[in-house]
Amino acid sequence: MIRTVGTGGGTNRQRGRRLRDAVAASCTVLALVTAAACTSGNDSRGKTTKDGFKQVAQDSGGALTVWVDSTRLAAAKMYQKQNPKVRMDIVTFDGDANGSNYLQTKVQLFNRTGKGWPDVVFSSQNNEVTWAVQAGFTAPLDKGLVPASTLGKFASGANDVCTVDGTLYCLRNDLSQGVLWYNKKLLDTFGYQVPTTWEQYAALGKKVAAEHPGYLVGDAGDSFAPEIYLWASKCGANGITGPKSVSVNTTSTDCTKMARLMDGLITNKSMSTSGVFSTDFGKNKADKVLLMPGPAWFGGALFRDTFKTPAGQIAAAPPLQWTGDSSPATGNVGGGTWLLSAHSAHIKAATDFLTWVTTSDDYQGKTAPGYPAYAPAAATWLAAQRSGGYYADDITKPLQDAATKVWPGWGSGQFSQEAIWASTVKPGLTAGKTIVALLPAWQDAIEKYAKADGYKVSE
Repeated sequence: MIRTVGTGGGTNRQRGRRLRDAVAASCTVLALVTAAACTSGNDSRGKTTKDGFKQVAQDSGGALTVWVDSTRLAAAKMYQKQNPKVRMDIVTFDGDANGSNYLQTKVQLFNRTGKGWPDVVFSSQNNEVTWAVQAGFTAPLDKGLVPASTLGKFASGANDVCTVDGTLYCLRNDLSQGVLWYNKKLLDTFGYQVPTTWEQYAALGKKVAAEHPGYLVGDAGDSFAPEIYLWASKCGANGITGPKSVSVNTTSTDCTKMARLMDGLITNKSMSTSGVFSTDFGKNKADKVLLMPGPAWFGGALFRDTFKTPAGQIAAAPPLQWTGDSSPATGNVGGGTWLLSAHSAHIKAATDFLTWVTTSDDYQGKTAPGYPAYAPAAATWLAAQRSGGYYADDITKPLQDAATKVWPGWGSGQFSQEAIWASTVKPGLTAGKTIVALLPAWQDAIEKYAKADGYKVSE
């Protein structure tokens, strides 16, 4: 059975969504913890201690409830087809896109009522364990559920966002390292060279605006824009320095130089502010993209599946770097995580699905739109990209190299940078303000959100 809850199906990249007041939502954390404590007996927990946590009485006959966004719906359907004897209740929701906090809010309700928790959940966010462990929702995976031999094959550092006090509480779906996507056919037609530095990129944007108005070298309209541009510039806006501490400095040179670059391209209209998954972009700008800094999943999910860019045009180049830097840095735009509920009465079935969906060649290697976090599946995925005939050139090396260039100074705190940017910077851009002018407001908003979640803030 497949059904939809909340704001419905859709990925964090495909639809704009109404964001809840994140400060108010973040205040539910204490309520979650309290509710978890007060209702811990309501789901019959405590009967058996196994695999590092207290498990409820198991039900071998019940349906496995899996929550996914619309992109991961294909994975759940594939698993169901391959395992017809497993009863499944597949539920689509927003995947906590743009920091919607839907899962957190529902877990609060489930903790109060003592029922309703899904068995396995996909989240587009990499910060779910910052509240889910406290709320007693997510089960430890490295205490017996998932073999060490399997965990050891994930890319180095991929599951760091899933680890709390040395224990693993989720598995990473895919890596979302940034590269420079470009339309080789258009660049060749216009006689342009692929830039290798941010300075060259800005100069090309200026040239495109003058010589080919309407064509684009980027987009600043999405909630994940800071993860593409500011993170890649080593902007210290999101330095998670401890379990409940963060450093925030949005007006440093590393922040302001990227903000100025973006402002210049926005002013000359070679950088859009529509949002790449917006209806406006799809109708009027999708075939005008010359260059697009963005994550590994842009190739399949954006250019091929959303823009419908014909085969043989799109290619990838290494991430850009500032002149004088010894090597490029890049951001990480999503990737997503899979969580297994500590309340599940179907631990074996849930673990089997969780392991399959993160490691299977059938899904991760051959079907998934993003670069798998599980290394063996990533090798299969890259081979499929090479043989698939869609890309103008082999994208293997740029993506592999970029996977090791994600700047570690941008963390995964409980508060959502996507939600903050969407509520603070995006409205200002729409009103005609510059990103440079909005940097202080961005800092103020980050500090308020972080403090509301109990973080100690420093600069």
